[in-house]
Amino acid sequence: MLGISPDDQVSHQAFKSKFNLPFKLLIDADHKVSEAYGAWGERTRDDRTYMGMIRSHFVVDEQGKLIDVNVNVSPNDSVSRAMELLRK
Repeated sequence: MLGISPDDQVSHQAFKSKFNLPFKLLIDADHKVSEAYGAWGERTRDDRTYMGMIRSHFVVDEQGKLIDVNVNVSPNDSVSRAMELLRK
């Protein structure tokens, strides 16, 4: 099990601790993986448009098949939804 984002190691460690995540977080600094999964795109906040991470999660099974896709999901919902699915 892995998590991926363009954030740095310090940010990853804080996120991992906050949500008590039992898996490694990888850095996607050039956001190539995020782009491939459609999780990097145009965002708008405070009347400002920019390119950035679209909060998403993807659960991939042992055969490489996507078994759960959630795009534009809140961090709290994303973690709990993915963990619930993985416990089944």
